Amino acid sequence: MFSDALAIAIEEDSNPLEGRLTTVLVLASLFAAFGSSFQYGYNIAVINSPAPLMRDFYNKTYIERYNEPIPERFLTVLWSVTVSMFPLGGLFGALMVAPLVKRLGRKGTLLFNNIFSIVPAIMMGVCEISKSYELIIAARVIVGICAGLSSNVVPMYLGEIAPRNLRGAIGIFPQLFITVGILVAQVFGIRSLLGNKTGWTIMFGLTAIPAVFQLIFLPLFPESPRYLLFQKKDEVNCLKALQLLRGQNDVERELNELVLEAIAEEIQSRWSLLSLLTQKFLRWQLFTTIVLNMGQQLSGVNAIYYYADSIYASAGVNEQDIQYVTVGTGAVNLFMTIAAVFIVEFSGRRLLLLLGFGICCGSCALLTFALNFQARLLWMPYVSIFCVITYVIGHAIGPSPIPNVVTTEIFMHSARPAAFTLGGAIHWISNFTVGLVFPFMERDLGPFSFVLFSIVCFLTLIYIFFVVPETKMKSILEISKIFDEMNNVGYVDKSIEVIDTTSRPDSTAKDECSCMSQ
Repeated sequence: MFSDALAIAIEEDSNPLEGRLTTVLVLASLFAAFGSSFQYGYNIAVINSPAPLMRDFYNKTYIERYNEPIPERFLTVLWSVTVSMFPLGGLFGALMVAPLVKRLGRKGTLLFNNIFSIVPAIMMGVCEISKSYELIIAARVIVGICAGLSSNVVPMYLGEIAPRNLRGAIGIFPQLFITVGILVAQVFGIRSLLGNKTGWTIMFGLTAIPAVFQLIFLPLFPESPRYLLFQKKDEVNCLKALQLLRGQNDVERELNELVLEAIAEEIQSRWSLLSLLTQKFLRWQLFTTIVLNMGQQLSGVNAIYYYADSIYASAGVNEQDIQYVTVGTGAVNLFMTIAAVFIVEFSGRRLLLLLGFGICCGSCALLTFALNFQARLLWMPYVSIFCVITYVIGHAIGPSPIPNVVTTEIFMHSARPAAFTLGGAIHWISNFTVGLVFPFMERDLGPFSFVLFSIVCFLTLIYIFFVVPETKMKSILEISKIFDEMNNVGYVDKSIEVIDTTSRPDSTAKDECSCMSQ
């Protein structure tokens, strides 16, 4: 079996293994992304529209308790805590990724994660009746945990069930549904729908619906074949999962590729987060994960959305119509993310990252100029609007969807949970930092805040250009060999030598393999 796997893997270098888009693969991807990633996007945006109503609820609740209006400073603190609890919960969720996916599997973790969606949905839905703003704050922490888990486990699951020629397209599904969630929250937040005094608690409670759908339908679909083979050592169910996902019984080539990768990993242990950071042969993979996640969040995407309403107002958009323009911006974001799904397997990951960060860098630089002069020149506000829309387009095709795709592809199975834990922690710490620091940047620097975001985009662009390789249509072992050369180690080559020795019948070769494994 070992020598057969090795022979097939070598043959595939000249005859790449390709899979097709089957009904089971599509539905498994949709239910995983809709039940988890959608909630992440929805809960990012759901708090924006009802913010004045929530502040008013905080004030009324305080008056009923203490017979006096809430002090302005305390209201500001309460609101800041409400907003910041979501990324803080996201950090907690990211740190839970590695232990949960090892114990429960990828699909099992997604199903378990729905607890962190349904419970806070109920809490936020009844907060007004119970007259408790503490329920909202606690619920934002819990739903943040849900987002922290889903933002890492969904890309991991989809990346492992997709064939190599569709890994990029399927890997963008999580970001696609995050974008759909943001757009749906923006639409529901329109004042004539749910963004009003009677509807805002309903809007918060609706986040439970995707969770219920996932609990009903996701169990019908297979677990990650890699998890079944690598973690559970269950080749029979791995084969069944592959056959279901590929829509055919003949999956021997792909199974042999997985077996080869599994054997190559036999000489490593299951990495914890701390042990991962000490491995020389993973040095550039770790740097890449850290840089891409920091670049994604520190590139100014949240600040752009923060500024958007004031930019639209300065361009003469009626105050009542700004909510519709915001929805239109969300629709542009969704359209470009859909475009990325269709072009990523043709363009590759590297080009989309370079193009996306390049567009964001230029947009932030031009926006700084436009915001400084829009009070003096009548046409300059339209330049600002152009910059916002261009930035959204740039972020949607590269910085938003691609980092998780790359993280899935550059780590072998045993290191992947710890790698996603690290990437998720960096993601949420950066998100929390921007949310905490940007109001002070905006107060002290004004439009020049975007110069800093432009610099971050430029530095990330330089790193990608010189360091990040193209991973399109490459097997995990092939990608690992590329990074071996960058790290100046021969880890994968040694693994293949071990595999080759295990296929020899003589006991000396087996003893040699055993020594190398130790």
